[in-house]
Amino acid sequence: MLTRLNLQNFTLARDVALDLHAGFTVLTGETGAGKSILLDGLSACLGERMDAQSVRFGADKADITAQFDLHKSTAARAWLGERELLDIDDEFEVRLRRVILAEGRSKAWINGTPTSLAELRELGDLLVQLHGQHSQQQLLKAEYPMHWLDTAAQLQPQADAVRTEYKEWQTLVKQQQRALIEREALLVRQDVLNAQIEDVQPLLQHDYAELEQEHDRLSHFEGMMQDSAVLLEGLDEGEDNLLSKLGSLLRRAQAQSGRAESLAAVATGLESAQTELQEAVSTLRQFADEQVLDPERFAQVDECLGEFHRLARKYRTTPESLKQDFEGWSRELETLDGLADSDSLQLKVTQAEQAYQASALALDQARKTAVISLIEQLTTQIKPLALPEARFDFEFTPVVASVNGLSQIRLLFSANRGIPLQPLAKVASGGELSRIALVMQVMIAAYAEAPVLVFDEVDVGISGGTAEVVGRLLRNLGEQVQVLCITHQPQVAAQGHQHVLVEKQQGEQAASSLRELSQDQRISELARMSGGVEINEATLSHARSLLQSV
Repeated sequence: MLTRLNLQNFTLARDVALDLHAGFTVLTGETGAGKSILLDGLSACLGERMDAQSVRFGADKADITAQFDLHKSTAARAWLGERELLDIDDEFEVRLRRVILAEGRSKAWINGTPTSLAELRELGDLLVQLHGQHSQQQLLKAEYPMHWLDTAAQLQPQADAVRTEYKEWQTLVKQQQRALIEREALLVRQDVLNAQIEDVQPLLQHDYAELEQEHDRLSHFEGMMQDSAVLLEGLDEGEDNLLSKLGSLLRRAQAQSGRAESLAAVATGLESAQTELQEAVSTLRQFADEQVLDPERFAQVDECLGEFHRLARKYRTTPESLKQDFEGWSRELETLDGLADSDSLQLKVTQAEQAYQASALALDQARKTAVISLIEQLTTQIKPLALPEARFDFEFTPVVASVNGLSQIRLLFSANRGIPLQPLAKVASGGELSRIALVMQVMIAAYAEAPVLVFDEVDVGISGGTAEVVGRLLRNLGEQVQVLCITHQPQVAAQGHQHVLVEKQQGEQAASSLRELSQDQRISELARMSGGVEINEATLSHARSLLQSV
């Protein structure tokens, strides 16, 4: 619930602070006193766009703060928790602040953390429902009866599921249509990929790097064998070979190794060198014995490398990258084969359509079942509002499958006996629309997430006993949620749990103020509202009787 509202230099308010209670709060005052200031300030804190005109004349900025108690706002607490915006001292409280600068820019905060207007609006939808003077116009919108029905019958989760399934179905339909349009190009691409894969695949049984190394060895065979012979000659087979010299030197080092540690280390090193050279000689002999020049193999390797280079030029790549490109073509072809599988895609479309149709049919039946009791409730509550012969019905007209289901839903109305039911928008007067809108808003208020309802002059066009019924309706609603209402009707104002008076003082610069009225002050204000300028004992007595009837 809204617990406190502070307005500084906002339109006509210089410095106003108002503490609000649970239940039904009424705001009254003379015409032009500024009764809408509270609602406009609250709207500013809920993210509505404001301009420089909102700043009091002569001030550099307007500063508005709204404080809410969150004990009954589970959704708002969850929203704040997800964004780590809960008050660390009190998680059941949230403070919204909006500063509007004289040049037109504005800033916003949630619990002291800077935020955007979009986030303020998102949170505001979870805290407050605003119903303006012309909110009855929403009844004339084609989709309103269906949305109201779903809310009143608590069918929103079912309706949301139908919307989701419809969108999934349509997404698959679009994929299928796109696949059909692109099918020719897709088939051409598949042919290209198949040809490329068939062209390259036989070659990839060979490893390009290994072939290149083998080709290098075969092409330099004569030089390689000559150098191997020279190495063997120098290491072991020549008259003055390296191993013989090393053996002689090793024997001298070993003879002296016992006389000095350094000479022992030299001997050890020479022993290691002798072993390494002997292993090298053994490897060279084995290599030389195994080598046979195979001109036929050289020709095969040369031809295979030539094919690698030819295909690399053909597909604008490198010989080393052909294998990687081949793997990429194969993956793409596998994907395209899946897209080209029209039977598989059609199956998915059919399954999605069947799932939607089943859910939409169940929703349609649930709506038709729910309207029976809702029509009765709506009729019962509207009759005391000077519409004793009112009748309602919901008309279900089958339509092509849509995001909202399988039926178009219209609210039918008749205000007079013997007059057939017709679409509400065609036959209801402005006053009738206003009363019907109020009753319908009251009926769904308890199901809405936002626990604060604000009504701006919903009682326009009614008076007397009808106004008293409206007041009782709002008072009863205030037992479930917090209700704020601007009113000109004393019968409505008398029903409030809390009564706030809006006054305007002229002085050097006009300023509006808000103050909560005591019981005696309420009598005076109700008398003013009932009797006009002159307040006498008759109007005071009438005011007392209004309060006593609550």
